[in-house]
Amino acid sequence: MLPSVPGLGPARKTLRPAVNPADRLPPLQSAKRLDQLRERVRYLHYSRRTEEAYVFWCRAYIRWHGLRHPADMGNAEVEAFLTYLAAERGLAPSTHKQALSALLFLYGKVLGVSLPWLTEIGRPQVQRRLPVVLSVDEVGALLAQMQGAEHRLLARLLYGTGLRITEALQLRVMDVDFSQRALIVRAGKGGKDRVVMLPQALHAELHEQLGLARRVWAADVEAGQAGVEMPHALERKYPRAGASWTWFWVFPQDHLSTDPRSGVVRRHHLYDQTFQRAFKRALSAAGIAKPATPHTLRHCFATHLLQSGSDIRTVQQLLGHSDVATTMIYTHVLKMGGGAVRSPLDALPGQPPN
Repeated sequence: MLPSVPGLGPARKTLRPAVNPADRLPPLQSAKRLDQLRERVRYLHYSRRTEEAYVFWCRAYIRWHGLRHPADMGNAEVEAFLTYLAAERGLAPSTHKQALSALLFLYGKVLGVSLPWLTEIGRPQVQRRLPVVLSVDEVGALLAQMQGAEHRLLARLLYGTGLRITEALQLRVMDVDFSQRALIVRAGKGGKDRVVMLPQALHAELHEQLGLARRVWAADVEAGQAGVEMPHALERKYPRAGASWTWFWVFPQDHLSTDPRSGVVRRHHLYDQTFQRAFKRALSAAGIAKPATPHTLRHCFATHLLQSGSDIRTVQQLLGHSDVATTMIYTHVLKMGGGAVRSPLDALPGQPPN
């Protein structure tokens, strides 16, 4: 349970205008509060997933309090909701922190009020867990069971480059550099760009995938369909760039969809849920009894690189970690199993040979 904060006055007295000049934002145009939340998230260039998460938690907060207006609530209501999530719902610490961040954003960026007592609320301590890692043989068995050339290529790409699933799905044609044997990851986690290796073993498959993608692009151009989504304000700055081959997806979806932000019908990249289902089927078919996900291939990439002698700093750069301490988790994985200290049981006389 979250610790209580003693000595707080009535809820309304805790709401006061924010005075930090850095927090001054343009007036909101939307009438509804959740629409204002979306408007502010987009103005600050937060990701679509962050927008979805913030809207989800703020809506849950309002509904939990009987549809009361958030401006009419304060410290007691926020603390009660967070305590409910922690004590009754039993949310994981990372999810609980996400809900807290959503409420901070709602009050600070949308309602324009300061809640200094929120900084005193106890935040759950996120415990770093050892990642699930497959052996080299298990990865090979998994990849062999991936059905469909596109899904098989995507799985091989994740393992061969260490990309996150969203980074791989958002690759554009211009991000693939065969001559330099490199892939450019643009605006990855934290908004950072980085360069990773392009495995020689993927060249032929990627050329074939680009050929398929080009046919999809040509059909869209012929049909006069709107171009693909462009990051930030580039669509206004270069209005025709979204329809160019350079900006097209390496892994386009097989059908058109409606952009949830603009309402424009256009070609989106492959959905991660589609690949996750294919991955789960391959995992079962390979007989692997580990709770692996597509992100596990990124863990395998890092662990197997370290096992083969790559230095920790190189792996850190390839993964895009800001702090080497994040990458160090894979060194703990290396200390398990056959690379660890020998068990005293194996030293007892009469034990079966290795």
